Amino acid sequence: MKQHTATLPVWSLSLGCPKNRVDTEHTLGSLGMPVRSVAHPGHARLVFINTCGFIEPAVRESVRSILDMVERLAPLKRRPLLAVGGCMVGRYGAAELAAELPEVDLWLPTDRLPEWPAMLTQALALHEAPVPGRLLSTGPSYAWLKIGEGCRHACAFCTIPSIRGGLRSTPADALKEEARALLAQGVRELVLVAQDSSAWGSDFAPPQDLRALLETLLPLDGLAWLRLLYLYPTGITPEFLRFLREAGRPLLPYLDIPLQHAHPDVLSRMGRPFARNPRHVLETVREHLPEAALRTTFIVGYPGETEEHFEELCRFVEDARFQQLGVFAYQPEDGTPAAAMPDQVPDDVKERRRATLMELQAEISESLLAAQVGQRTDVLVDAPHPEWPGLHTGRVWFQAPEVDGLTYVSGPGVQPGALVEADIVEHATYDLTALA
Repeated sequence: MKQHTATLPVWSLSLGCPKNRVDTEHTLGSLGMPVRSVAHPGHARLVFINTCGFIEPAVRESVRSILDMVERLAPLKRRPLLAVGGCMVGRYGAAELAAELPEVDLWLPTDRLPEWPAMLTQALALHEAPVPGRLLSTGPSYAWLKIGEGCRHACAFCTIPSIRGGLRSTPADALKEEARALLAQGVRELVLVAQDSSAWGSDFAPPQDLRALLETLLPLDGLAWLRLLYLYPTGITPEFLRFLREAGRPLLPYLDIPLQHAHPDVLSRMGRPFARNPRHVLETVREHLPEAALRTTFIVGYPGETEEHFEELCRFVEDARFQQLGVFAYQPEDGTPAAAMPDQVPDDVKERRRATLMELQAEISESLLAAQVGQRTDVLVDAPHPEWPGLHTGRVWFQAPEVDGLTYVSGPGVQPGALVEADIVEHATYDLTALA
């Protein structure tokens, strides 16, 4: 009997966060037939754009990407199906967007995310029925594992709950099967993501704890590194930190805790669930897990942020010496309480504060990486360097994929997906160089 070998040529673009990337991978892997990625949209039968709508610059990027694609497809005699999904659709609604962008053939709202494969197969008139799957797009070294949808918090600046809804944790058994399938493809690192990963299981009856999920995943064969992103400060308890310490590898002592600010006045105006001085969080981490690498993000120029508030944030960053840090200038988003607050900060002040904080972090990062020179450590190899034969990009344990710095590595056994021992021989502001 002849084996069915038909493939669906697809051009895709996933904007925004890793959670969007996972949605794209699930959608394209569940169409009931193998998907073949093509470099030019004119060679595709499906063009799929997964948008971001979290902040206004992301919305503008999403709209620009759609308009650019419409222009590229216009001269074609045989156009592919143009489908657009994601947070921008969830934020503004398919009906409103369809009126503004009639060239889009199919809009995929976030509240119908499980139906996306069926909606696409119907629009494409595919004979194959949707089958749950995932088309991995991150290469052989790592994959994102989305452990929940939505958010239980109501931060005054954030649009996510209105776009994605309340917290809906994915059951541990389903995540275990998905993780096992990813590892079977050769993936070495799993990166757990959600809007608030520390809240996983709190919506179950009876409630569960993130530790229960980690206990389910850690014994899986082939797992070299397990990394946690987006842990809210309220979830960083002594009990949780003791669990991390006692679990050991493959669970990495890498904590991504988006603090957003350091001054209690600003945190209170933000409506953060942890609206007091966050120094206590760092003290707790370093008491129970002193080897931990800490990553965080801050918002500068939030309504009502004074120079004194910002100076306190700078002092906090100097004292904390985060391994990794991201800084964002506040963006007022329609429909959020923060957008209607008095004392909005001028854009030029926001940008000055952002640049000042990033300059401060650059000095800290360079100092921390200088201390790594001469150390021998594991490097997870991601991909060949696009310009230098024999050189690869990879990461050491305190570098998360796509958001942190890189380690450039070369030597015997260095290939995508390999975990190699290497000597750190050089550092830059955010990156390392290593020889295996």
